[in-house]
Amino acid sequence: MARAFLTFLFATLAVFGQQTERQSRAVALAGSKDALHQLSDSIETLSQAVSPAVVQVFSTGYALAEEDAETGETATAGLVTKQRSSGSGVILSADGFIITNNHVVKNARRVRVQLASLPDDGNTTSRPRLHAHGKLLEAKVVGIDREADLAVLKVEPGEPLPVLKLSDSDTLHQGQVVLAFGNPLGLENSVSIGIVSSVGRQVKPDDPMVYIQTDAPINPGNSGGPLLDADGNVIGINTFILTQSGGSEGIGFAIPSDIVRNVYEQIRKDGHVHRGEIGVTAQSITPDLAAGLDLKQDTGVILGDVTPEGPADKAGLKTGDIVIALNDRRVNNARELETALYRISLNQTVAVEVLRGSQKISAKVKVEERDDDPFRFVDLVKPEENRVPKLGIVGVPITADIAKLLPETRKPYGVIVAARTGEAEYAGQGGLKLGDVIYSVNTTPVSTLDALRTAVDGLKTADPLVLQIERDGNLMYLTLSEE
Repeated sequence: MARAFLTFLFATLAVFGQQTERQSRAVALAGSKDALHQLSDSIETLSQAVSPAVVQVFSTGYALAEEDAETGETATAGLVTKQRSSGSGVILSADGFIITNNHVVKNARRVRVQLASLPDDGNTTSRPRLHAHGKLLEAKVVGIDREADLAVLKVEPGEPLPVLKLSDSDTLHQGQVVLAFGNPLGLENSVSIGIVSSVGRQVKPDDPMVYIQTDAPINPGNSGGPLLDADGNVIGINTFILTQSGGSEGIGFAIPSDIVRNVYEQIRKDGHVHRGEIGVTAQSITPDLAAGLDLKQDTGVILGDVTPEGPADKAGLKTGDIVIALNDRRVNNARELETALYRISLNQTVAVEVLRGSQKISAKVKVEERDDDPFRFVDLVKPEENRVPKLGIVGVPITADIAKLLPETRKPYGVIVAARTGEAEYAGQGGLKLGDVIYSVNTTPVSTLDALRTAVDGLKTADPLVLQIERDGNLMYLTLSEE
């Protein structure tokens, strides 16, 4: 009898346990459902708040026809053809300054920006699924930065625009949830979600840029759009993808917001970007290098050279010093050092901590302009006085003072291309580039801006235009044709 009672009791407890387990699972499921709804609501709220500050960018321009990838030929090879492209942009100021990618507006003769449409009221339940497009505004390219692939545009909206804020990309962590906004494949006002795959990804060994990698779906047309953190702040500008299919495969890249801020502020202030250096040659420490030099560490950064009379030399740094940190941030390799300097504006000082033997040394080093920065001449000119309209450039004649700023040139005269205005009557062979030195127009030498303008303006419509220029230390002939 007792044995039968115990058997019944154990069976009852087992059934009760199963019911309790099912109830616990149901409660947990209900709780997770609530969390899922909360996540959905948060993303919806964030999307509605952010979308009005994301724009679509349309550009029209001219470029050389591209060759066929398989045959190497094209029916229009060597001809200048009309090109249209579109991408995305982010409004960063209420008076109409917008950041986008340089490749979105490359070679543009006309740029237009379509604002996002705004709801008539705050009632989201009555909002139509399809709505009219926002205003289409003419935009001016304020300035570009080819190295970072960024451009700043300006529109005249007539009323204050909604804006987004740039966050601090140095606080970003792998695994953080991010949202990508933009106009993929021309589909206006789209959003996708993912995580940060890597906070610092160098795509090419010789590329000074380090990108944020994300698996948030990014496609052509997203370029220039924002990558946002959970607070709705811009932590990056979506720029390109790695793909074998041509579409998103979960490997997208964004320019970190700290670089974006530096470029944006310089272009707004000066119309261009200057790059800085501290006068060192940094090398990553390898196990073999460490063994050969009898170093106590086999990773890090060693100064292979310190330029005499350069900023680092004046601050007391020496060849062989091992760099520990830059502005209190540890430096693990030479690329990290270069990337950190890439983000610092000219004439600022950077705190460098080095190890010399067993002694730690701290130094304040001034960041100075790179010698090969093609924009170093722009601040010396007045654009309206130095423009050569038909070539679409701002030129600087070589004088005794200018010659001191240049590496040795092949001839003692000429006109340096200090900037491009984006509006040229002559194009072809890729056009003039920053830093080119123009020596002659056809057979006429030019040493002043007036001589250059006179020679170009004197050409008839059917006349050829051949410029003799120096580019990267080499002489070449550049053939241009009137559009």
